[in-house]
Amino acid sequence: MNATDRTPADLLSSALAADAARPLVTFYDDATGERVELSVATFANWVAKTANLLQDGWSAEPGDRVALLLPAHWQTAVWLLACASVGVVADVDGDPARADFVVAGPGEFERGLACSGDRYALSLAPLGRRFVPAPPEGYADYAVDVPTFADRFVPYAPVNPEEPALIVAGAELTGAEIVERAVGDAAGLGLTGPGSRLLSGLPYDTWEGLSAGLYAPLASGGSVVLCRNLSLLGEEELAKRIDTERVSSTAR
Repeated sequence: MNATDRTPADLLSSALAADAARPLVTFYDDATGERVELSVATFANWVAKTANLLQDGWSAEPGDRVALLLPAHWQTAVWLLACASVGVVADVDGDPARADFVVAGPGEFERGLACSGDRYALSLAPLGRRFVPAPPEGYADYAVDVPTFADRFVPYAPVNPEEPALIVAGAELTGAEIVERAVGDAAGLGLTGPGSRLLSGLPYDTWEGLSAGLYAPLASGGSVVLCRNLSLLGEEELAKRIDTERVSSTAR
């Protein structure tokens, strides 16, 4: 990160400038066998498209609230940074009835219908596949729409780092507070700088899970091996993954 970084979107911009080709998020789902690796550049491309979807597709404005009814997943990480890029509040596992928009994954579609605004459904299938034959009723398919948006994003209004950016486990954080906390967490998580690689099996429904699974690696110049359903992996397989992925520390 740079001393001028005040929002999560700033952290991503600094990571792009420093080394766009390095891995940022490597995702495993041990229930499906899926593995996806996203470089900083690839991750930022997804973030830009999703931010354009928010700003132009949904006409979302700074201060609007998006309920993210999603697990720890690489696409959830994309949505968190896209929300930060636009200036909307990412409400993790938030009340859909109080949200302006909803993004939901399997198991959450019925609950998400309480939102009167626009809704996107994510299949969370390997490679981010679309729903077949169609998304759940009341939802648009993120995988169908997001590729149509531009690869570069410029917010219509500057994002204020002192405005709310995230709600998790009932706590509201500004963009500046996210950055400050992430930087402060990095050393304790074993993220000592570029090349550090943290394996996280923590869910995204707490600050600790979000920090280990996204923000602290991003702030430190490191990367994360984000594991969903890690409890299904035996200790021997876990040790092999730690070795194969060159993991330097773990949070689980």
